[in-house]
Amino acid sequence: MKAFVITLGVFLMPLAAAAVEPDASRFQLEKSGDHFVRLDRQTGAMSICQDKEGALVCRMAADERAAYEDELDRLAKRVTALEQGGVIQRALPSDAEVDRSISIMERMMKSFMGMVKEFQAEENTNPLPQKT
Repeated sequence: MKAFVITLGVFLMPLAAAAVEPDASRFQLEKSGDHFVRLDRQTGAMSICQDKEGALVCRMAADERAAYEDELDRLAKRVTALEQGGVIQRALPSDAEVDRSISIMERMMKSFMGMVKEFQAEENTNPLPQKT
């Protein structure tokens, strides 16, 4: 059993490493003066990166940062308007609407059950021929 667990671990370790390891082809770095420009090939986002004490530190480009902040502000205003306007409360039906819907469903179910009983009665009056 111990050998099986070790063998299984040997096969699963590369899969776990691949899951943690980022896609190396996703980003493209280009040197520009004393910093780097990083392009995310999946999203198209650009970041400006600098080498700080041996670590590459990246921040969004100014234009993208402004667009990001504008989108956050727009969404925050929308959430506030929805909360203050009571849109969520108005989406719920009134008690009268619920009662009416239940009444319609009851009539529909009674009609359906009546059709089922009719079909069952027809089957009982017309038995299938015995083939044995």
